[in-house]
Amino acid sequence: MDIITIGDGMITFDPSEKGPLRYVNEFKRKIGGAELNVLIGCARLGLKAGWISRLGKDEFGRHIINTVRGEGIDVSEVKLIDNYPTSLNFKEVHASGDSKTFYYRHKSPTETLTVEELPTHYIKRAKILHVTGVFPAILKQNRQVILEAVKIAKQNGVKVSFDPNIRLKLWSKETARETLLTYLPYVDYLLTGREELEILFDTTKEEEMIRALHQYDMKHIVVKDGEAGAAYLDNDRLIHVPGYKVKKVVDTVGAGDGFDAAFLYGMIQHWSVEKSIQLANAVGAMVVQVEGDNEGLPYLEDVEVFLGTRENIER
Repeated sequence: MDIITIGDGMITFDPSEKGPLRYVNEFKRKIGGAELNVLIGCARLGLKAGWISRLGKDEFGRHIINTVRGEGIDVSEVKLIDNYPTSLNFKEVHASGDSKTFYYRHKSPTETLTVEELPTHYIKRAKILHVTGVFPAILKQNRQVILEAVKIAKQNGVKVSFDPNIRLKLWSKETARETLLTYLPYVDYLLTGREELEILFDTTKEEEMIRALHQYDMKHIVVKDGEAGAAYLDNDRLIHVPGYKVKKVVDTVGAGDGFDAAFLYGMIQHWSVEKSIQLANAVGAMVVQVEGDNEGLPYLEDVEVFLGTRENIER
């Protein structure tokens, strides 16, 4: 495997119209989940991807696993669990493209994925293990699952990619900080946003964040900044890599996951950090122009057309 991840998979109900959810009567059924979106993005770019997860043994769970298998992702470590409902979320989308998410994920089938259930052999086979702050926020026991997984990866020469992806609807800033800081000693690639760094290190001052980051032996630290692009830490300063302007932002959900997928693609190809971020910025810009959590995640040839490195022949 080029990349594997551990995470929840959900049925996402997208509203048929924009505005407050209380006035929406119809929804489209799709699938989502932060870690799963990253895997789909990686698979479409051409990487060999695998997923460790648990889903409810119901029609929604079967729909997710069949869809993910159809994307070319290995699902041999995904199990359907009796007497657990597959997690759901409902999305509220505004005309600006901004959105809110309402989660219905308890009791979660992922509570059956314990430290003892971790497939050590599967983790060892990967080049990169990608984890986020979403999975440990769902259930308290998941925090130890992720900690053990990154330890296994580190002990076996597997690179660890980490996106804090802090969801304050799932846990407090204090609990997130306490938990996620325990992962940083095992991280090779940190893919974060500035607001998440402020939560992790309890400061809004850039120099204090940089000083805190230097405590850890990370290969690359990347700070995502939406349509402005992203930056990477080089010694004591952040080097900015500009983003790409889009005609219209339709839906911002999944853009950060697409960014992660493209950056990790660059790492697998042994690209420079700057070149990898350029690709990641392009993918993020493409994702926000399409509705849905992962529908806008492009194939590599689509990104090349977007960047002007491949001719687009329509007829």
